[in-house]
Amino acid sequence: MLKCRALWQKLAPLARASSTLCRHNVKRKGLRCDNMVTVFPKAQMSSGAPGSGGDNLMYILFVGAACLGGGIYTYRSLSEDKKRYQNRLAEINSREQKFPKQPLVTQQTESTAMEAPVDALPEIPAHAPYLLIGGGTASFAAARSIRARDPGARVLIVSDESDLPYMRPPLSKELWFSDDPNVTDTLRFKQWNGKERSIYFQPPSFYVSPQELPRVENGGVAVLTGKKVVHVDVRGNKVRLNDDSEISYDKCLVATGGTPRNLQVIERAGEEVQKRTTLFRKIEDFRSLEKISREVKSVTIIGGGFLGSELACAMGRRSNESSLEVIQIFPEKGNMGKVLPEYLSNWTTEKVTKEGVNVMTEAVVKNVSYQDGKVVIKLKDGRVVKTDHIVAAVGLEPNVELAKSAGLEVDSDFGGYRVNAELQARANIWVAGDAACFYDIRLGRRRVEHHDHAVVSGRLAGENMTGANKPYWHQSMFWSDLGPDVGYEAIGIVDSSLPTVGVFAKATAKDTPKAATEQSGTGIRSESETEAVASSEVTPVAAAPREPQQGEEYGKGVIFYLRDKVVVGIILWNVFNRMPIARKIIKDGEEHADLNEVAKLFNIHED
Repeated sequence: MLKCRALWQKLAPLARASSTLCRHNVKRKGLRCDNMVTVFPKAQMSSGAPGSGGDNLMYILFVGAACLGGGIYTYRSLSEDKKRYQNRLAEINSREQKFPKQPLVTQQTESTAMEAPVDALPEIPAHAPYLLIGGGTASFAAARSIRARDPGARVLIVSDESDLPYMRPPLSKELWFSDDPNVTDTLRFKQWNGKERSIYFQPPSFYVSPQELPRVENGGVAVLTGKKVVHVDVRGNKVRLNDDSEISYDKCLVATGGTPRNLQVIERAGEEVQKRTTLFRKIEDFRSLEKISREVKSVTIIGGGFLGSELACAMGRRSNESSLEVIQIFPEKGNMGKVLPEYLSNWTTEKVTKEGVNVMTEAVVKNVSYQDGKVVIKLKDGRVVKTDHIVAAVGLEPNVELAKSAGLEVDSDFGGYRVNAELQARANIWVAGDAACFYDIRLGRRRVEHHDHAVVSGRLAGENMTGANKPYWHQSMFWSDLGPDVGYEAIGIVDSSLPTVGVFAKATAKDTPKAATEQSGTGIRSESETEAVASSEVTPVAAAPREPQQGEEYGKGVIFYLRDKVVVGIILWNVFNRMPIARKIIKDGEEHADLNEVAKLFNIHED
C-alpha cells in the first residue's frame, strides 16, 4: 500500500495536466467547426498546468502499470498467506501426534471437528486416578464424596450392569404401587408423600463419557457399563477386565455387592423349574417379575425376610385388583422372624395376610419339580404347593471373586472382604457396601446388607481415599415398609435371638410411612435422617410407656435389643424421624436400669 501511494503522488500532477489539455482542445475544435460538438460532463478534477497531447498516453500507461503491479502484489501476498496457513496446520498436526492428549483445533468442517477427537480416543481409558469397582449405591456415594473433597478428581466406575447407578429399595417397594402402565420403562415412582422421582441417582447428563474422562476439564465421574473386573494386580496398581483390557489406578474401591442366593433344591430341579424362578436383585429382575405377575395365575415367594415380605405385600396388594394368587412360605414362625421378637413377628404376619397373601409359616422346602405345566413345591411336613412361578428371596451372597488375585482376606464368619475401621483392605484398596466385613468400633466385626450402610460406607471410603483417615463410627440404619401403613426403621444389631424389651403406644394417623414421608419430603428416609442431630430433651407424656401384651394392636413403639445388658440394637416401629436418638443411645453404650425411661426420649406418646 505504501508503494501504491508514492506512485500516485508522482502521477497526480501529470493527470491533472492531461485533463486540462483535453478541455482546451475540445473548445478550440468547437469554435472552428459549424457543427456543435456533443458536450461531455466535465471531469471533476482540479486544473493544472497545460501539457502536450502525448501526456494522455503516458497517463494511461502509468495507471495500467499501477493496477497490474497492485494485482501482482495482492496475488503474491495471498499465496504466501496460504502457504503459511498450510505450514501452521502441518505443525499442529505433528504436535497432536506427539502429544495425543492435547485437543486438536483446526479450521475443519463441523462434522469432522466433532468426529476426530472421539475416533482418536480409546473406548476404555488406560488410567483412572480413582477406580471404583461396582456400579451400585456404595460406588456412587464414594464418587460423590471423592468429588466433594477433590473437586478436580477423575473417577471411573466400572459396572457389570447396563444401567447407571440407581437405588434398589424401590424395586421391591414403591414401584409396585405405581399407577403408571409404563413404569417398567420410566422407572419413576410416586413416594408415599405423592412426590415423583426416578430410581436413578443422577441423569445421564451428570456423567462424562469414559473416553473423555482423561482429558475433561475439572475432572468428573464416568461409568463404564457392561464390563466386569476379573483380576486385580495390587502391586502394579491395575485391573484386568473381562475383555482383557487393563486399567491402572492410583486409588481403588471394591464395591462389588452381592448375588442373590438360591435354594439347592431349585438348582437341582432342572431347567424347566429354573426358567420359572426369579432371583430378585436388579432392574431386569423387576421388569421380568412385573410382567410375569400380569401373565400367570400364581406366584410363590420363598423367604420371610425383608425382601420376601416386601414383595409379598406389594404383589398381594395387586392381587386384590386381579386374579393373581400370592403365596409366601418360610421356615420361621412369622414374617421377619429372625429380626422381630416373636409377638411382633406374628402380628406382622397377620398384616401381610390382610394384604391378600397366603402366608405359610414353618415351611421348609424339601423338593421342587415341574409337572403338568406347574411348579410343584413339596414341604417337609407333607404340604404341597402348586404354582406358576417362584421368587427366591433367601438372602445375599457377597461377591468376593477378586479376593484371590488381589490377596484380600475373606471373613469366615460373616463373609465379605475383611477391612479395618477405615474400610481399608490393603494399600490403595478400600471396600464398601454389602461386600465389606468391617470393624465397628462400637459393636465389633460386622457385615451389613442395607441401603443406608451402602451410602454411609461408600461415603466414608471415598473420604478416606482422599486422605481423611476416618474410622467407621456412624451407625447405619435400615428400614422396611409393608405398604403405606406399616413401616419400621432399625439400627445396630437386631437379632430376635437376643433379649428384647418393647415399649408400645397407640398409633395416630401420622404414625405411618406415608405420613413420615409427607413430613420429611423424601421417600428414601436414610438420605435425610443421617444429617440430623440427636436431642436429649424429653417431652412430658400423659402415661408411662408399657411393655406389650399378646394380641394387642402394636400401633407404634420402640424395641430394644440387649447384649450383656447394653443396648446394641433398636427398632422404631411406626416411629419416624427419631433415628439420631437411637444412634446416640447405641454410641454411648451404657447400661440402663429402666428402658421405659429411655423410651420416653422417643416421644411415642406425643399427640
